[in-house]
Amino acid sequence: MIKAIFFDIDGTLVSFNTHRIPQSDIDAISMAKAKGVRIYISTGRPLSLINNLDEIKHLIDGYITANGALCFSGDKIISCTPVPEGDVMTVIKFSDSMKFPCMVVGEKDLTMYNSDERTDRIFRQMLNVHNMREDNNVEQILQQRILQLTPVISVAEEKQIMPYLSGCVSSRWYPDFADITATNANKGNGLLDIISHEGISIDETMAFGDGGNDLSIIEKAGLGVAMGNANQALKEVADYVTSSVDEDGVYNAMKKFVL
Repeated sequence: MIKAIFFDIDGTLVSFNTHRIPQSDIDAISMAKAKGVRIYISTGRPLSLINNLDEIKHLIDGYITANGALCFSGDKIISCTPVPEGDVMTVIKFSDSMKFPCMVVGEKDLTMYNSDERTDRIFRQMLNVHNMREDNNVEQILQQRILQLTPVISVAEEKQIMPYLSGCVSSRWYPDFADITATNANKGNGLLDIISHEGISIDETMAFGDGGNDLSIIEKAGLGVAMGNANQALKEVADYVTSSVDEDGVYNAMKKFVL
């Protein structure tokens, strides 16, 4: 019996084409919640950039944010796994020398460091993310624990940088940038932290995802579901592959296994 469901946002709950949650998903989540199922979000976005869940916000019991770096339920922080300080400064130096924008996500605030036209094109125009806070001073953000760094770099540049970051891993949920987090910060570990806190067993969990940053949670969940628009690597480890986000994928899988 499924007692907790974890949903990725972009490409899973929210369409890249419409930037909205399909009505069928809203209906399915509402029905599951009415049956007593706990609803969790599992996203690469930090909390301040989650701007597309208004229709289901009242149904959400907790969040895995910044790819597992910060997990919480209500006002209770369940786990926080910051990037090592030395690795943070290494990425900042690479941003300066290689001239790429980099989102620096602190525990309380964020900024887009070295912002340029790519920030507008990728985040505002393509992903409908507007609160990039370029005016925030990076030095002030660096006084906080850093949860995640999101450099706008190619796969080749990512391979060049990552060997210098001994305490970090990287993942992608969109092709134009990478998310860099501490080695143990991932969605799968976030799921384990939350269910341990809530007293839910792993075989009572279900997770949905579509991108590379969903691999760990799809592998660890009792029932891992890949969207029809997911990458092939995710589909290969999933227990079930549903239809795409624009073809009622979440609803179709929940109808089969939960409703």
